Amino acid sequence: MLTTRSGRILNSIVQEYIIKIMPVPSQFIASDISLGVSPATVRNEMAHLEREGYLIRPHTSAGCLPSDKGYRFYVESIQNVTLPYEEQRLISHTFHQAEREIEVWLSLSATLLARLAQNMAVVSKPKSTDCRLKHLELLSLQETMALAVIVLHGAKVKQKLITFKEGMSQAKLTVTSNKLNSAFADMTGREIEAKEIELIDLENEIVGHLVEIMKAEDQQEYAEPYLDGWHFMINQPEFAHSDRVSALMELTEQRGLLKVLAPAEITGEGVHVIIGKENRSTAMQNCSVVVCRYGLPGEATGTIGVVGPTRMAYSRTIPTVYYLSSILSKLVASLYGRDINRNREEE
Repeated sequence: MLTTRSGRILNSIVQEYIIKIMPVPSQFIASDISLGVSPATVRNEMAHLEREGYLIRPHTSAGCLPSDKGYRFYVESIQNVTLPYEEQRLISHTFHQAEREIEVWLSLSATLLARLAQNMAVVSKPKSTDCRLKHLELLSLQETMALAVIVLHGAKVKQKLITFKEGMSQAKLTVTSNKLNSAFADMTGREIEAKEIELIDLENEIVGHLVEIMKAEDQQEYAEPYLDGWHFMINQPEFAHSDRVSALMELTEQRGLLKVLAPAEITGEGVHVIIGKENRSTAMQNCSVVVCRYGLPGEATGTIGVVGPTRMAYSRTIPTVYYLSSILSKLVASLYGRDINRNREEE
């Protein structure tokens, strides 16, 4: 446990190193009159922080730089920082001008986040844990063939051609779809399969196709995420070594970046920060990840995050990720016909 003075000195070193990318000497910290400490005290405190693993001294005569542990202390001390109101307004205005399509929102989020954080932004498409039926429509194409149009919550539409053993009129198909909509609206594939209801052979056949399509949707892997800002990250001095960049590019090409960015244990609200060797993937252990879930928990969630060097501007990145995640959550809620603000007030 650090004293208040040790913590202030450590945070001052972290902030200076993030800006200058140079080991921070004790003389610089001692010159900061806001800390109100003597040069001798600064040297003693820095030596203590080094022994405790918060600081690293590259050379005996050099200044210090933060370790992963030092960055962790700094991140925990700035968790309540918020994005300036002017930037919030700019982001909100930009989304209001965009088309109301999920793909446009996600691409825009990645572009904005990369520019604001000056690192690589990653945004995944929201995915339903268990998709739910919104509406079923059966359209006659030929006497024994119909097109099943299945609308799922979250504005997802699936289609399937169904061939029947005997002729089906549009009127009969409409009656059938109305009955199934009334019985199964808002249910998951598992709930539809488990519901005990009296159905004729034709209805059972259509329900079988419906459940099959919904189960296939539930089992799909996350779609390829939206990426932006590669050029920001690889221009950082830490990635001057080609092997570090190559490892990250290989991870991206193998579609493993999203699994590393958002492991299963990243749950609940709020921003999560994974620093350096806290990352399980070797390719990511020279990086930090700032990540947040967005969407409707239990229904449809995605991930938004930033990948950059451990020396990233956390005080800017954390609130930016959080604010954009809140914007995306409201947009996803609108697709599901929900008022996310009202839900929070009721809670």
